[in-house]
Amino acid sequence: MDLRGRNILVFGSGISGVSASRLLLAKGAEVILYDGNISLDAEKIKNEILEDRKGKLQVILGKLPAEIVDSLALTIMSPGVPLDIPAVNQMRAKGVPIWGETELAYVLGKGDVLAITGTNGKTTTTTLLGEIIKNYRKSVFVVGNIGNPYTDIVSKTKESSVIVAEMSSFQLESIHTFRPKVSAILNITEDHLNRHHTMEAYIAAKQNIAKNQTPADTCVLNYEDEATRNFGEKVSAEVLYFSSQRKLEKGIYLDNGSIICNITGVPEKVCHVDELKILGLHNYENVMAAAVMGLAYKVPMEIIRKTLKEFQGVEHRIEFVAEKNGVVYYNDSKGTNPDAAIRGIQAMNRPTLLIGGGYDKGSSYEEWIQAFDGKVKKLVLLGATREKIDETARKLGFTDTVLVDTFEEAVETCVKYAAPGDAVLLSPACASWGMFQNYEERGDKFKEMVLQLN
Repeated sequence: MDLRGRNILVFGSGISGVSASRLLLAKGAEVILYDGNISLDAEKIKNEILEDRKGKLQVILGKLPAEIVDSLALTIMSPGVPLDIPAVNQMRAKGVPIWGETELAYVLGKGDVLAITGTNGKTTTTTLLGEIIKNYRKSVFVVGNIGNPYTDIVSKTKESSVIVAEMSSFQLESIHTFRPKVSAILNITEDHLNRHHTMEAYIAAKQNIAKNQTPADTCVLNYEDEATRNFGEKVSAEVLYFSSQRKLEKGIYLDNGSIICNITGVPEKVCHVDELKILGLHNYENVMAAAVMGLAYKVPMEIIRKTLKEFQGVEHRIEFVAEKNGVVYYNDSKGTNPDAAIRGIQAMNRPTLLIGGGYDKGSSYEEWIQAFDGKVKKLVLLGATREKIDETARKLGFTDTVLVDTFEEAVETCVKYAAPGDAVLLSPACASWGMFQNYEERGDKFKEMVLQLN
């Protein structure tokens, strides 16, 4: 695709917008980076993008001038920018093509793509699949929602490259030709309704991952998730299911602690869950998804088996931090919605003091509270959702709650009430916004505080 001399607008000045702008400049495009936040420093953004690069770059903050819209050949959306705001509608009305950063990277990049989405488990599955493929091929890139913009690595890709991509619903709602060789939807539960507005729109965005796939491709789906199981009947690609609850005629499943794969008609044991270093049924599902994606991509079983046994998990996802005075501390800061936080609780095997609450994404917390199942000794709540969660808990008969004002107070409260043999789990069921930049910063703060305990 020849972009030389064409006016292209990049919407959003975050990490994805900066990366997309750099790629476009390298391809000779004339780039206009736009952000509605007038308080940003345009010169600082410009310098960050250009560094020692040359090219025509303009940074516009605040209101988008109509004459700019009239000059555009293409707009590249950063994932964090909704597609239904007035500025985007203004461009759409003028017939300007609207692409996401993922679409841009796919069109300009080379190599095969293996892509993963789902409400929960994306990062663990993507990281694990990345390790499997790295043990199989030389040129491998792990990108996307995992924190590495896809556009960052485009110039390094070649025909023999493999791109393992974690895809969020925000990234998938703005694709057009993006077509993975192997895709996976791990699960779909309520999340991001403040952005997508309806569950139907959220599900449709997730399902976009397979919309361009053909019978030559593979789509991996969770048989135990109604939305993904039903979607399997509509997919053009070959479908392989995974299940933690039943034997499958074709796919991969858990049977009495053993992970069994059957995609050729002959069942083969992959490994036993006791051989894995990661805990919890949800993680066994992630392992099955990554393993069967690898097999679908023709990775030899011995490479998959060895990688699974060596994999130590992902930071901020039920991450063991330390044992202090007989109390074990786990960082599950990536549990940013109730369903993810349910998985954190289910992985606990001792009385647990749980830190919850944060930014309100419009979620409901009944199922999370019900999943405590006698494990939660005390629930320490903070952030914008603390009263909402406390009220839900009390309605459901759980009254051992403490409401605090700061994150530091939450950790200190848990330390105060924890006894030897207990666990303290940070698994908030909410986003970190309003207190922290992201869940990583929240998890790092938790680990810092725990490691400073005597």
